[in-house]
Amino acid sequence: MTHVMAKGANIALPVAAVRAVLRWSATPGAPDVDASALLLGPGGKVRSDADFVFYNQPRHPSGLVRHLPKQQTSDGGEITDTVEAELGKLPADVDRVVLAGSSEGGSFRAVGGLRLQLFDAAAGEGAPALAEFAMADGDEVTALVAGELYRRAGAWKFRAVGQGYASGLIGLATDFGITVEDEGDAGAPSAQAPAGPPAAPATDPRTALPDPRPAGRPEPGTFTLAPAVPQPQAAARTAPAPAGVPANTPPPPLNPPTVPPNVPPAPSAPPAHRPGYGYPPPATAPRNPQQGGYGYPPQAPQQQGGYGYPQPQPPAPAPAQGYGHPQQQAPQQAPQQGGYGYPRPTTALPAPQPAPAAEEFALPPQGPQFQPR
Repeated sequence: MTHVMAKGANIALPVAAVRAVLRWSATPGAPDVDASALLLGPGGKVRSDADFVFYNQPRHPSGLVRHLPKQQTSDGGEITDTVEAELGKLPADVDRVVLAGSSEGGSFRAVGGLRLQLFDAAAGEGAPALAEFAMADGDEVTALVAGELYRRAGAWKFRAVGQGYASGLIGLATDFGITVEDEGDAGAPSAQAPAGPPAAPATDPRTALPDPRPAGRPEPGTFTLAPAVPQPQAAARTAPAPAGVPANTPPPPLNPPTVPPNVPPAPSAPPAHRPGYGYPPPATAPRNPQQGGYGYPPQAPQQQGGYGYPQPQPPAPAPAQGYGHPQQQAPQQAPQQGGYGYPRPTTALPAPQPAPAAEEFALPPQGPQFQPR
């Protein structure tokens, strides 16, 4: 019994393999139609480009889905294009098998009597179809999904879809994850070839181009630097060694060292004269004379006598007075004492000073409280 299906209807398939036949009328001048199949995974995309089975890739690598050659009926009134699928042997990661078609030379509106029939692949010729879906109201599209085979609760089912693609077979294949290489082909995307060994990198064509600048002409902005060493000296350095001189003898210096002119040495200072034993040394000026502060007299340098001579006594410093106060007279120095073994110098005694006259003593006037009563 054949199930005549409407768009969106579905039926269960109690068979392990099916044969999907796309059939249309052989009208002169009508577009040509090609059937195809896509094996989809759980995500609704093909696992690889090998899951696209069509006239340029008629057999799936597993051999479970095949595209058969196009045929014409015995009376010549119809043309059929067939895809076979062994549903019971497909791997578990294949959830759907999309049954599609594409037209060449016009849209499906110009194709008459277009319909999809589903047969049991194990049944012989002449067996009735399991299901039939007519697509008479074709739109201005060049590719369409006629129906799909899908898993549901461990069994396979068939659904009538009838969805068109105005972009043709290329748009349909791209929508399901197929890599399209040649978009200029007439609605037939080619399958991706297996990856081969990597091609050798192409040489850079820029390295093979000749230099456009004329030979012998310097480039603008190019300067020639003078040699760091004059040419005669450079030739002298590179001249071969004379005969009889070992090869490892270092070359003579380019500039021999110059001898400074004879300069007489500086006269040395005469030795300082030292006094004899027992004589006082000559007086020398102090290197760093100590100056007094502001308002104080400078200190005179001290002179030390020789051995056996009396030592000079430094004068006692006079205390400085502030500004506006009378200056005190410095006390007279004590007479110098003679050295050891020498007589002491005699000094004249000062003349006696007369005693001052006695003044009369009188009490100041007293008040009445101090008067005797």
